[in-house]
Amino acid sequence: MNDKINSILRNTYFRESLRKLNNLEENRVFCIHGIEHSMDVARIGYIISLEQNLNISKELIYGAALLHDLGRVMEYEKDIPHDKGSVILATRILKESLYSKEECEDIIKAISSHRIKESEKSVLGHILYKSDKLSRMCFGCNVKSKCHWSDEKKNLEIKY
Repeated sequence: MNDKINSILRNTYFRESLRKLNNLEENRVFCIHGIEHSMDVARIGYIISLEQNLNISKELIYGAALLHDLGRVMEYEKDIPHDKGSVILATRILKESLYSKEECEDIIKAISSHRIKESEKSVLGHILYKSDKLSRMCFGCNVKSKCHWSDEKKNLEIKY
């Protein structure tokens, strides 16, 4: 059942991009975008899907979550917005995955709109946007007073 998800995790280009991202964010003090964040987004997204009976597969949610911030590598290295960079990298990785063409298109669409609050998103896009924001553990952050997010955006209570 998780073969599709694991085909991303085993992908050489995914692993190399994740390694680069970890190195680029080595000294970052705010919200790190490594595998832990991606897994938090995936798990929260799956809970949302189950609780709201959205009938979005675990494979789609996890695939989108694992790939949604990978484009930060391109943002750091080439000044390309990370949602656009994530689409570029995800497209390459998904071509080598076990996802169908339609599933790849769904994941790419969700990734491309994951930073925009008010946009015409797919259900998967809404889940990705919401779970990405809810994954932030502002309530326990040591540098939250220096964060540029307003208190309204910060997660100051546990929701998921």
